[in-house]
Amino acid sequence: MSDHAPRKRPTIEDVARESGVSRGTVSRVLNGGHWVSPAAREAVERAIKKTGYRINPHARNLATARANSIAFLLTESQDRLFEDPNFSTLMRGAADALAARDLPLVLLMAGSDDEQRRATEFIMGGHVDGALLVSSHRGREGFLADLVAAEVPVVACGVPLGYERRIGYVAADDLEGARDMVAFLRESGRSRIATITGPLDTSGGIGRLEGYRQELGDAFDEGLVAEGDYSRASGVRAMGELLARAPDLDAVFVANDVMAAGALEVLRERGIRVPDDVAVAGFDDAPIATRVEPPLTTMRQPFDRIAQEMVRMLLDVIDGRPAGRMTLPTELVRRESA
Repeated sequence: MSDHAPRKRPTIEDVARESGVSRGTVSRVLNGGHWVSPAAREAVERAIKKTGYRINPHARNLATARANSIAFLLTESQDRLFEDPNFSTLMRGAADALAARDLPLVLLMAGSDDEQRRATEFIMGGHVDGALLVSSHRGREGFLADLVAAEVPVVACGVPLGYERRIGYVAADDLEGARDMVAFLRESGRSRIATITGPLDTSGGIGRLEGYRQELGDAFDEGLVAEGDYSRASGVRAMGELLARAPDLDAVFVANDVMAAGALEVLRERGIRVPDDVAVAGFDDAPIATRVEPPLTTMRQPFDRIAQEMVRMLLDVIDGRPAGRMTLPTELVRRESA
């Protein structure tokens, strides 16, 4: 009998260890190199030669099958998911559009660095066929570089700042919507129109502020601008700042309805009548717009269509067609607040 045990057949884990990449990266190289950088592919190929690894044809056939699921990639905290109704509206719309094609939707939170890392590993591990990116922030989108470099199909809700030419998107017309709202307030006789912006590291925040600025033209006053982050608490804070700086303001355009609800709360507590003393206008036409007192004049985003178009566009990209870019019009909804 021989004193030597038979040599263990090299595994995919051995190749990963030798090449210094993840098991998922090795798997993608073995299945055609999709979503793998040239450097990683070269490292894996060298490791395969060194270890003597041989592909299991049956396993390879299984691995090349589609995951038949789509990720809803939300780059916000869990608190924001539950506070902002727009996210649940978009998620429900996307889930319905995918259900019509018998495809499930997988929610991935990517608000923190660790969550972004885990989400990236999950997506690039082949567990989904592509991702619907929601609420991208400039300066916090580094994980997108890995997805884009790996040619992972991604379509964004809103313009993905820094990746406008590399990722398809569906967006509401933030700039024109803001212009229309400010024009409506001016036509209603308001002259000291303040604004509470959205976060200025997002396309929505930037576009709505720019629309406000353009419509006011020479009447634009930096002192009538306060920045929010789309949360109700930031609407409360920003409304207080504006009243301290400009007690003579007679209208405020708020970049989303949740912040507008916070602004209404401050005005009510101070005995300022809406709309008699100060008109308040929001953006989104979220459910909260009809639950506040007085009901909120707002700019409606077509969330159902945005979700449907994102799904359609992403499935096109997965099937190998070029990514599209689409901007949809908004609609003024007049209620009692303005």
